[in-house]
Amino acid sequence: MTTPFDEEPHHHRKPGMFAGLRSSFLTGIVVIAPVGMTIWLIWTLIGWVDGVVLPLVPYTFQPEKYIGINLRGVGVIIFLLFTIFVGWVAKGLIGRSLINFAEGLVDRMPVVRSIYSGVKQIAETVFAQSDRNFEKACLVEYPRKGIWAVGFISAEAKGEVDAKPHTSDQLMGVFVPTTPNPTSGFLLFFPREDIIELDMSIEEAAKLVISAGLVYPNAKDPTKPSGEKSKS
Repeated sequence: MTTPFDEEPHHHRKPGMFAGLRSSFLTGIVVIAPVGMTIWLIWTLIGWVDGVVLPLVPYTFQPEKYIGINLRGVGVIIFLLFTIFVGWVAKGLIGRSLINFAEGLVDRMPVVRSIYSGVKQIAETVFAQSDRNFEKACLVEYPRKGIWAVGFISAEAKGEVDAKPHTSDQLMGVFVPTTPNPTSGFLLFFPREDIIELDMSIEEAAKLVISAGLVYPNAKDPTKPSGEKSKS
């Protein structure tokens, strides 16, 4: 005999068909979204390059005249070939002379000179082949003692930046990136003794910053470097 005060037994309900379909749908979205967005961005970029390059190419040299359809990507191929040719010419003596002459003309144009120098600096920073790179990922106390930030060691401080501050150890340049955009941040100088170097690579540290601390180099055991395997 039961009374109104007796507790009803708890029954574990199995997830229904709708819950299973919902879970499968969300899993499918997680798989499809990155692939779909990547394909869409590449397809859109190719179309944009075609739209800019093909109108500059004489119709006689366009495949559409011979096959009757506009092939997507032809403009990209033409752009790549043209860029390689320009780069090959620019590395020669005649090419360097022409570039110096053109830059001399640009320097005489006040507004154009500012735009050209800015675009050139950005292009050299992004595309120039250079062996200069960050040395190591590190931890530094920033913006105050007791708060640690992930940074990237660039190089030893030189000149008056190193000479004027009175420190007990060599000053090191450290780039502290912002989250989730690691391309912006702060250039700070710390004594070498105040920098804790990390075992993780630059790429792994960048992923940690971009993900706001959600992605660690060693997903199974974040307390250990990516090279170490956690003991089971």
